[in-house]
Amino acid sequence: MMEMTMQGFWKTWMTVWCWGVILFGAVLAAGGLPGTDGAVTFLYSLLGNLSVDALQLGAPGMRFSIALMGAVTIGWGLTILFLLPAIHAAGASAWRGLTAALVIWYVIDGALSAATGFALNIVPNTALAIAYFVPVMASGVLRPAGR
Repeated sequence: MMEMTMQGFWKTWMTVWCWGVILFGAVLAAGGLPGTDGAVTFLYSLLGNLSVDALQLGAPGMRFSIALMGAVTIGWGLTILFLLPAIHAAGASAWRGLTAALVIWYVIDGALSAATGFALNIVPNTALAIAYFVPVMASGVLRPAGR
């Protein structure tokens, strides 16, 4: 029996999920420049209840960190997007590996968010994780062949 593959609606959902990750990375990357930092300033003020002054967004190290985080997030989203056909073809083992990576990110990011005073960041992280798990679980791609 062949392994389950993600098709149709769920496959489209995963593609949209990847583009959402990429777009979020672009918002973060834009925070690296004074003229394009409005969205990330707003985001940080929501997540940490901080004023713009408290963020020290003008500090070069902070701008570098935000921009770098954005670039990494864009790369993460693009990597998954471009590898989706290979993941679909590889089946359950590839989906389990990607799912494990997402869970590891979620745990580390959540723990560090809480430890640094940005526990509210766990809320959008949870939404992102749920948006990943819905098509993965609904499509059955984690089930090995024969099940």
